[in-house]
Amino acid sequence: MIILGLVCLILGFILGIPLLWTVGIVLVVVGLILALLGSTGRSVGGRRHYY
Repeated sequence: MIILGLVCLILGFILGIPLLWTVGIVLVVVGLILALLGSTGRSVGGRRHYY
């Protein structure tokens, strides 16, 4: 999710599409939150580890 967000950020910046930029920011933030919760041992969405 973080990688997909970074790709959207880069494409949005290069192509000048603000929607891709916004989606990229949201995906990166959500991916970082899920990775942080998964690394602390909390189950996210019924899973012990979020990949």
